[in-house]
Amino acid sequence: MLSGKVALVTGSSRGIGRAVALALAKAGADVVVNYAGRLDAAQQTVDLIKEVKGRALLIKADVANTDQVKAMVDETKKEFGRLDILVNNAGITRDNLIMLMKDEDWDIVLNTNLKGVFNCCRAASRLMLKARAGRIINISSVVGLRGNPGQVNYAAAKAGITGLTCTLAGELGSRNITVNAIAPGFINTEMTAGLSPEAKERLSQRVPLKRLGTPEEIAGTVTFLCSPAAGYITGQVITVDGGMTAVI
Repeated sequence: MLSGKVALVTGSSRGIGRAVALALAKAGADVVVNYAGRLDAAQQTVDLIKEVKGRALLIKADVANTDQVKAMVDETKKEFGRLDILVNNAGITRDNLIMLMKDEDWDIVLNTNLKGVFNCCRAASRLMLKARAGRIINISSVVGLRGNPGQVNYAAAKAGITGLTCTLAGELGSRNITVNAIAPGFINTEMTAGLSPEAKERLSQRVPLKRLGTPEEIAGTVTFLCSPAAGYITGQVITVDGGMTAVI
């Protein structure tokens, strides 16, 4: 389905990013695995891609750093000659109530989760505009749609992704580049791994499907948006949340 395509997945050393990278590789794409700190985990993603006979390029880059992002895209072009798919998944949390939140906790979350998306979209779109084709998928969150106490920085960044996604869809559409966002709900990742079974059960009860989602379910939606079947979908925020936002 994606044979001959090249995909860059930021923050793909674990969790949703790893699942996305592996799903795109299984669909036939060559994958650039990006990480910022955990080389061992990122190498595991590469190894998994190789197990399914995929090709992977491992690149360390902080998405909040403009120069590092440019260098990452340049290296992608040098290695593969093109960039067809960008999945902006890299993100961090620094949770606290607003009265207790430090400036640095606000800044680092906005820089990584929102400016990082901007940096990657700007760098990747230059290649896509020349090619007159491309798919950009931004991983947002239901928190960006409904808010969540204790996550004012994270929610603001994810809400910003919605505006960025819709605007870029308008800017890039005439060159056959689609731009969409996915807003996951409660997903079983490292961010939820530290919760007690009781806390996970409480979260599950807020979801009509009565369970947390999996990274692979997010990856499936990403793969669809990269496929020819999604060629007329752009400027959308697709919630993958077990129906949670439908009933809140």
